[in-house]
Amino acid sequence: MLPYISEFRNAPACRAIAARMRELVRPGTEYNFMEFCGGHTHAIMRYGIRQSLPEGVRMSSGPGCPVCVTAQQDIDAAIALAGRGGVTIASFGDMMRVPGSRGSLLEANAQGADVRVVYSVLDALKLAADEPDRTVVFLAVGFETTAPGTAAAVLQAQAAGLSNFQVYCLHKLTPPAMRAIIEAGETRLSGILGPGHVTTVIGADAWSFLPSEYGIGCAIAGFEPADILLAVSELVRMASSREPEVRNMYPRAATAAGNRAAQATMARVFEPAVADWRGLGPVPDSGLKLRPEYEAFDAERHYCLERLAAREPTGCRCGEVLRGVLEPPGCPMFGSACTPDSPLGPCMVSSEGACAAYYEFGGEGV
Repeated sequence: MLPYISEFRNAPACRAIAARMRELVRPGTEYNFMEFCGGHTHAIMRYGIRQSLPEGVRMSSGPGCPVCVTAQQDIDAAIALAGRGGVTIASFGDMMRVPGSRGSLLEANAQGADVRVVYSVLDALKLAADEPDRTVVFLAVGFETTAPGTAAAVLQAQAAGLSNFQVYCLHKLTPPAMRAIIEAGETRLSGILGPGHVTTVIGADAWSFLPSEYGIGCAIAGFEPADILLAVSELVRMASSREPEVRNMYPRAATAAGNRAAQATMARVFEPAVADWRGLGPVPDSGLKLRPEYEAFDAERHYCLERLAAREPTGCRCGEVLRGVLEPPGCPMFGSACTPDSPLGPCMVSSEGACAAYYEFGGEGV
């Protein structure tokens, strides 16, 4: 096992953390914590963490899968853009199979559209440099973790004079979505398991509004079993003592202030904008759009993309899963009409989707 990881997968240590946690939970008390990040959902399911939690402590999944929360209208617009002559869509693999109202990017590619899988925005830049006769549009999906890379690529394209490189910006910001979840009031939350990778960029202080405005604690966690158990233990401690705060349980990667260089790059290229989230609808200042000085790289502006009313997949309840009000097995389509081989919705497609995690690690009987 890699150095510095074995201690975070030490079974006796993890059992000891769980045992100490049980001592903090008073009989009859119930706590409902939400893990925002899809990576946490998969780790929690993979390592059987839910089964090790004390009675009365519940984890629910949130809108932490950027592919899953991409609105149906935006999927449809991307597919329509793929059908334009002279356009190459560069997309991460997870987006290829997400069902739109009329097919997917993968199906558009099979029908003659030029859609290519890339592993980073730099691959899209290289495509633009190698094929100057085509316009390469990078489908920019992701939270604050990937947005700095897109911003840096726009600056690089500008410096290199790559006029055939554009971005369809679907980046989203996590704190406004968390506000929307809490203020919707559909589920009463006792604390938030803070997203580790996002927090390395925005900083732990970005979550200070949770205790100050809503009276709930936030514990930033890494992605190994001990990381998550330690963070949940802190959430239990804060909830039981009624002393909410932000606790950084991922100090080897996250800091209070975050990555200032990444923040500055994002702020230079992007500005906040309203964004549509699957399951949440329009959320103010929860998206990013290119600033006017970079509009030459804005595919939405250049192609005047229309975001038409979309038809959600019949029977799909991904929206409720993303809001934390429904566990995947509660959807009647889960595991029968909707599987990874024939997904109805994005939560069964993405490697960070809650339905995919339950299907792979939990099965129908969870």
